[in-house]
Amino acid sequence: MASPPSRKAILSLYTSTLRTAKSFSSYNFRNYFVSRTQDTFRGMQAEQDPTKLSQAYDEAVKELAVLRRSAVVNQLYGGSRLAVEEQSDS
Repeated sequence: MASPPSRKAILSLYTSTLRTAKSFSSYNFRNYFVSRTQDTFRGMQAEQDPTKLSQAYDEAVKELAVLRRSAVVNQLYGGSRLAVEEQSDS
Protein backbone atom coordinates (compact mmCIF):
# COMPACT_ATOMS: atom_id res chain seq x y z
CA MET A 1 0.00 0.00 0.00
CA ALA A 2 1.36 3.38 -1.01
CA SER A 3 1.69 5.99 1.68
CA PRO A 4 -0.30 9.16 1.03
CA PRO A 5 1.65 12.30 0.11
CA SER A 6 2.24 14.81 2.87
CA ARG A 7 0.29 18.05 3.10
CA LYS A 8 3.48 19.97 2.35
CA ALA A 9 4.07 17.93 -0.83
CA ILE A 10 0.52 18.54 -2.02
CA LEU A 11 0.75 22.29 -1.35
CA SER A 12 4.09 22.45 -3.15
CA LEU A 13 2.61 20.66 -6.16
CA TYR A 14 -0.40 22.98 -6.07
CA THR A 15 1.73 26.14 -6.07
CA SER A 16 3.94 24.80 -8.87
CA THR A 17 0.94 23.85 -10.98
CA LEU A 18 -0.79 27.17 -10.35
CA ARG A 19 2.39 29.10 -11.19
CA THR A 20 2.77 27.15 -14.42
CA ALA A 21 -0.90 27.67 -15.30
CA LYS A 22 -0.51 31.42 -14.83
CA SER A 23 2.51 31.49 -17.16
CA PHE A 24 0.44 30.89 -20.30
CA SER A 25 0.45 33.91 -22.58
CA SER A 26 -2.98 33.07 -24.01
CA TYR A 27 -5.81 34.44 -21.87
CA ASN A 28 -8.20 31.56 -22.54
CA PHE A 29 -5.64 28.83 -21.85
CA ARG A 30 -4.42 30.62 -18.73
CA ASN A 31 -7.89 30.98 -17.22
CA TYR A 32 -8.86 27.42 -18.13
CA PHE A 33 -5.78 25.85 -16.54
CA VAL A 34 -5.99 28.00 -13.40
CA SER A 35 -9.62 26.92 -12.96
CA ARG A 36 -8.81 23.29 -13.69
CA THR A 37 -5.92 23.34 -11.20
CA GLN A 38 -8.14 24.74 -8.47
CA ASP A 39 -10.83 22.12 -9.16
CA THR A 40 -8.32 19.27 -9.19
CA PHE A 41 -6.80 20.21 -5.87
CA ARG A 42 -10.18 20.84 -4.25
CA GLY A 43 -10.99 17.25 -5.13
CA MET A 44 -7.72 16.10 -3.61
CA GLN A 45 -8.45 18.08 -0.46
CA ALA A 46 -11.80 16.34 -0.02
CA GLU A 47 -10.38 12.85 -0.63
CA GLN A 48 -10.24 10.62 2.44
CA ASP A 49 -8.93 7.37 0.93
CA PRO A 50 -5.08 7.32 1.06
CA THR A 51 -4.83 5.11 -2.04
CA LYS A 52 -7.00 7.41 -4.14
CA LEU A 53 -5.11 10.43 -2.80
CA SER A 54 -1.79 8.88 -3.86
CA GLN A 55 -3.19 8.12 -7.31
CA ALA A 56 -4.53 11.66 -7.68
CA TYR A 57 -1.18 13.08 -6.56
CA ASP A 58 0.75 10.94 -9.07
CA GLU A 59 -1.63 11.98 -11.84
CA ALA A 60 -1.21 15.66 -10.90
CA VAL A 61 2.59 15.29 -11.08
CA LYS A 62 2.26 13.90 -14.62
CA GLU A 63 -0.14 16.69 -15.59
CA LEU A 64 2.31 19.29 -14.27
CA ALA A 65 5.01 18.00 -16.64
CA VAL A 66 2.61 18.23 -19.59
CA LEU A 67 1.42 21.67 -18.47
CA ARG A 68 5.00 22.97 -18.30
CA ARG A 69 5.75 21.83 -21.84
CA SER A 70 2.48 23.29 -23.09
CA ALA A 71 3.17 26.63 -21.39
CA VAL A 72 6.56 26.91 -23.09
CA VAL A 73 5.04 26.24 -26.50
CA ASN A 74 2.23 28.71 -25.79
CA GLN A 75 4.76 31.38 -24.82
CA LEU A 76 6.73 30.79 -28.01
CA TYR A 77 3.70 31.04 -30.29
CA GLY A 78 1.44 33.30 -28.23
CA GLY A 79 -0.68 35.67 -30.28
CA SER A 80 -1.82 39.20 -29.69
CA ARG A 81 -3.57 40.19 -26.49
CA LEU A 82 -7.35 40.06 -26.29
CA ALA A 83 -9.59 43.03 -25.56
CA VAL A 84 -10.48 41.60 -22.13
CA GLU A 85 -6.84 41.55 -21.06
CA GLU A 86 -4.98 44.52 -19.68
CA GLN A 87 -3.05 46.16 -22.48
CA SER A 88 0.61 46.91 -21.84
CA ASP A 89 2.25 50.09 -23.09
CA SER A 90 5.09 48.25 -24.82
